[in-house]
Amino acid sequence: MLDDIQRGLETLYRVETELDVRDFLLDAAARDSFAPTRSPREQLLIAESDGGLELGLFLDAAVLDNLAARDPRRGLDDGNLSDFLLMVEGVSHFVYLAWRARARRQVSALELELQAEIDKYVTCLLLLLPRDARAAAALRPRLFDAFSLAPGLDDDERERYLVANSNARAYAGRLESRYVTRGALAAMLAELRWFYRLSARDKLSHIAHAA
Repeated sequence: MLDDIQRGLETLYRVETELDVRDFLLDAAARDSFAPTRSPREQLLIAESDGGLELGLFLDAAVLDNLAARDPRRGLDDGNLSDFLLMVEGVSHFVYLAWRARARRQVSALELELQAEIDKYVTCLLLLLPRDARAAAALRPRLFDAFSLAPGLDDDERERYLVANSNARAYAGRLESRYVTRGALAAMLAELRWFYRLSARDKLSHIAHAA
């Protein structure tokens, strides 16, 4: 499923990383050897070396097991939504960072989080729309209102997550009103591809002016 999400995001945004996220998957022992101070259920590890980047993606084994048993492609519900969101977030971080690195463009932690929040919304939306329009209509408040921050975050981290959440919620509202409710999905995908290529400053400015 990891590779399906990666292919889906790269196809959606028309980008190529020329990498396979599965080759960068870390188990708990490997993650703990690199980052022993925290143990979130999803974590992208990044290290600079010889002018390049080393990446590793950790996803809790329980997340992988649950999604193997409750495949979101067959249905997205309370039994698999939260784990699916973790997987999409991790793959989103991986794809965005790898693509930006290939283009030799810097990326901020806020930019990664904002794009991941948007990717979670859009990925779930595209899964739900063909089979459950009511669930798709309820997706935005479900993702962006009913959330809680992980314990142990410092003030900067809390602020970053809150800013990413509020801006992604506003942008999802724009997508709903301008495209989803009108059935203009092709136009929505075109905007998403354009938005993906903006700088962090331009993304936040676009959201602020579109609100």
